Amino acid sequence: MTGGAGFLGGFVVEALRQRGASEIFVPRSRDYNLVDRAACARLLADARPDLVFHLAARVGGIGANRDNPGLFVFENSIMGLQLLEEIRLAKIPKTVIAGTICAYPKFAPVPFREDDLWNGYPEETNAPYGVAKRLLLVQSQAYREQYGVNSIVVFPVNLYGPRDNFDLRTSHVIPAIIRKCVAAREAGRDEVALWGDGSPTREFIYVEDAAEGMLLAAERYDASEPVNLGTGHEIAIRDLAALIARSTGFTGRFVWDPSLPNGQPRRQLDVSRARERFGFVAKTSLTDGIDRTVAWYVAQPRQGPGKE
Repeated sequence: MTGGAGFLGGFVVEALRQRGASEIFVPRSRDYNLVDRAACARLLADARPDLVFHLAARVGGIGANRDNPGLFVFENSIMGLQLLEEIRLAKIPKTVIAGTICAYPKFAPVPFREDDLWNGYPEETNAPYGVAKRLLLVQSQAYREQYGVNSIVVFPVNLYGPRDNFDLRTSHVIPAIIRKCVAAREAGRDEVALWGDGSPTREFIYVEDAAEGMLLAAERYDASEPVNLGTGHEIAIRDLAALIARSTGFTGRFVWDPSLPNGQPRRQLDVSRARERFGFVAKTSLTDGIDRTVAWYVAQPRQGPGKE
């Protein structure tokens, strides 16, 4: 499982173990750098898998995408291209690839349907990452058609939950706001600065639900068509911030900075294909998921009150 030591990957590993899987190989990048094709071949030779989850990715929030477009398009493309080619050569029975909601067009009709994936260019701040993941879908479909490779691609919406990345330089919106609110409350500050104007909407899926969706896809789905993985519910970032403030006990105000990017205007998925093809329905409400995430974060050791 590439990315098995990462955020989503850790929960997929736990879900596999709960299902009785005893031989799970989790490569580390220091041992198998997937940008190196020889390392991809060596990984498969060492692991000899029956099933591969390709979850490894170079990811981050708007700021990280804005600062690293070249790195994101190259590494996310080349890792997948080389790994799937080596999977083909090794005749691995099945591969599950994680795409990204960032692959959808900037102005895709809401809710996003899988058939609309190619009807426009992604939102500019994360387009290099999104296009790289689109490429892996094309490769997966082409390899199934020409070589009979059994690979599937699922497109999870924005993930969140315990063990997320809370580094403000690279984190996504939920952990970033949680960290800022907790720091402000602990330091007695009554303001928190946030990017944009709060108007964009996003859909979020609790990481344990996403892991379950990945496993159901692995168990029950074998087709070329991409599949969305989400909840089907969107929330404005402004309302999300209020939800996080309540959960963290922050009672001050948010100061929005419209000079910083909003990202894609709206994100909400049509999740009917996942329900129909492999019976996946997300179980965790956003309120419950945020409460669990906040509880995990505040229990972690930090440098001191108010540290961001």
